[in-house]
Amino acid sequence: MSQSGSYLMNAWYVAALSQELSADTLFDRTLLDIPVVLYRRADGTPIAMLDRCPHRFAPLSMGRLEQDSVICPYHGLRFDCTGTCNHNPHGPGTISPRAKVPTYPVIERFGFIWIWLGDADADESLLPHHPTLVSGHEHAVAYTYMPRDCHYELIIDNVMDLSHVDHLHGEMITTRGQLSPQIPDVIEADGTVSVRWLWQQTPPILILNDFLPQPGEPARHFVEVTWSAPSHIQLTIGATQNGAVETLNFDTTVAQYDFHTCTPESATSTHYFFASRRNHHEEDAEFNQLKIQGMHNAFVDEDGPLLDRLQQRMGSADFFSLNPVLISSDAGPVRVRRILAERIAEEQAQDG
Repeated sequence: MSQSGSYLMNAWYVAALSQELSADTLFDRTLLDIPVVLYRRADGTPIAMLDRCPHRFAPLSMGRLEQDSVICPYHGLRFDCTGTCNHNPHGPGTISPRAKVPTYPVIERFGFIWIWLGDADADESLLPHHPTLVSGHEHAVAYTYMPRDCHYELIIDNVMDLSHVDHLHGEMITTRGQLSPQIPDVIEADGTVSVRWLWQQTPPILILNDFLPQPGEPARHFVEVTWSAPSHIQLTIGATQNGAVETLNFDTTVAQYDFHTCTPESATSTHYFFASRRNHHEEDAEFNQLKIQGMHNAFVDEDGPLLDRLQQRMGSADFFSLNPVLISSDAGPVRVRRILAERIAEEQAQDG
């Protein structure tokens, strides 16, 4: 793990949940060490620009919106949605050709605001594709955001190695010791890394138990976790009491489809975004909110504090420089780390 603040720049990251960006409001967030201000135009289109006025470098996010333009809070210079200054209230109103704020490509899709911060032309074909999130009832999907004081790769490690659920988490998502003894299948394909577990437990995992035909009775389970660069993870977990192991997937089980994505704020802090969609009990809005709150709390109360303290113990050291003792469940996360490091090195070599 690099702690130097080096990131894969020419890639899509989540800047915010769609629900975080409201009309007529400036929203600031530091992404990959870059201060960014986001807002919506009157037609709802999201805009992102550097959160720094080119005059005296004041945060534009402290200003206000006026007719799709941002007005600097310090001296009133106004910048349109392309970052070009279109009004100088001082003296004769002369506008310097250098009075321009860098802007960033953004796309709103699947409930997220995506941003491209690299110097290369934004490549929409690289945007993660997760239509399953929004293909069900509106009350079957929910979103949450969790900032953490740790490096983003520690969160990726945490999701790629789910054997920790039997040791760190409570009763709702325990597999009753079924994952730890397993050596999960690790599959690399098209730049992704997938890890898959299959098991049977009694009673079924509690987040799915009540929606099975025979709650409390034995059920076959699967969980599959797939990483794609730089920091996106799709996790599907399901259970069934009548399906063959080989056919277990989202459509053949009582299941949920989760999307985890991490955007570095800095070398030691991360924006963690999470979405969950289920294929059962889909129309209950109250249940939907209780479920996402429960999953949010599980990370905030259990994973998060441990990862923050883990970061403190590691300090600024590189992960592999500490010579970690690796176990069987590390196969997936270690492969992800190596691929990501290779991608970053290749990009930096091209830029150099």
